[in-house]
Amino acid sequence: MSQIQSVVVRAAAAACAFAVLHPVAQSQPKAPAPLPVVYVKAGHLFDATSDNLRDNVVLVIEGERISKVAPAGEVKIPADAKVVDLSKSYVLPGLIDCHTHLEARSDKYDPINEVKQTPFMGGFNGVVNAAHTLQAGFTSVRDVGSSPFFAVDLRRYIDEGFIPGPRVVASGPALSITGGHGDMNGFAPSVSNMMYPAEKDFAIVDGPDEIRHAIRAQVKYGVDVIKILATGGVLSQGDKPGAEQFTYEEMKVAVETAHAAGRKVAAHAHGTQGIKDAVRAGVDSIEHGSLVDAEGIQLMKQHGTYLVADIYNDDYILGKAVEFGLPQENVDKERMVGRLQRENFQKAVEAGVKIAFGTDAGVYPHGDNAKQFHYMVKFGMTPAGAIRAATQSAADLIDRSKDVGTLEPGKYADLIAVTANPLAKVETLEHVSFVMKGGKVYKDEAGAAK
Repeated sequence: MSQIQSVVVRAAAAACAFAVLHPVAQSQPKAPAPLPVVYVKAGHLFDATSDNLRDNVVLVIEGERISKVAPAGEVKIPADAKVVDLSKSYVLPGLIDCHTHLEARSDKYDPINEVKQTPFMGGFNGVVNAAHTLQAGFTSVRDVGSSPFFAVDLRRYIDEGFIPGPRVVASGPALSITGGHGDMNGFAPSVSNMMYPAEKDFAIVDGPDEIRHAIRAQVKYGVDVIKILATGGVLSQGDKPGAEQFTYEEMKVAVETAHAAGRKVAAHAHGTQGIKDAVRAGVDSIEHGSLVDAEGIQLMKQHGTYLVADIYNDDYILGKAVEFGLPQENVDKERMVGRLQRENFQKAVEAGVKIAFGTDAGVYPHGDNAKQFHYMVKFGMTPAGAIRAATQSAADLIDRSKDVGTLEPGKYADLIAVTANPLAKVETLEHVSFVMKGGKVYKDEAGAAK
């Protein structure tokens, strides 16, 4: 061993001995800071686990989530605790709308808006519409159809806390056949091709291979749900609401591809045969369901398919929308399906079909979502049933039951309050006075959180 090597060995041995005799104090990981605790006094609580109210209940919220729900007499509130006093109010879970279009404005029905507007316009709309929706007491929504990939980006920015809004379950553009409800019909080929250059990858599809590719591409860009257009529609040009568009085989491929990727499928379907084929194909919800027949209703019940029927907006489409330039073709189509949709909704309710709340917000002004409760009760549901359609059942449909839909320990602290009993008068939900989402207060008209 050389002299240099000997010196190195001796130095290393000395260092090891020093380390043994003088161990370096190990830094202990810091304990996480305790979550802020808030106590909510609920005079009357509808937790959406049943059709009944509970009186004088306290919800204990730690951070974003509920840790305890118990009778007031069983909860000791510290003297210095933060308290939200809703002891004179009716407290419910945050509401959920399963059929919204946050990118859309309801005061512009010019069919060439897509030609005149840049994509940024939809983004501006979304920021405003999301805020209106949250203020109305809807703390979660499913956005079912927008440009690529508006709803995904909106979801991200809301989740980051950059802008206020509901939790968003995001789709991409709805899948449509060429010339179908989602295509740009009635324009010269050069215009359609110029306006929709990316839609062939994401939305305008024909046949199994194109459908598979579009769904996989949408999943790649972060969508939560796939929307397919099984039949024609009302607010489109050149097609008929009752006409089936995708074939059963195409819809089957769509469902298999989406489900394999862990995504549910929402099927826009007005027409009788299109509804039945979509249900047989395995879709998770029928949107609109206007012309469903007795066989279709039984198929939905048998398969456990949800019906999401927008039975309020007929009023708006045949009223205000005309003032905002809705073309006569669309008005005529709405007159054809609007009344039948409500009557068939009632038949589906009576048959025991699963119902989830969805309004097509964007066809009418965002923030007016709760106006649909009146019609759900008018056409067969109890107030409690209608509310559970917008809470527990809606959460199940959008695959978020572990987080929202009921007021139970472990769920997000998403809750609202109204000043009168919604089980006696469901229209009370059109005037929400308090909104909390994830433990944060976004609306407090009576100063309950002071």
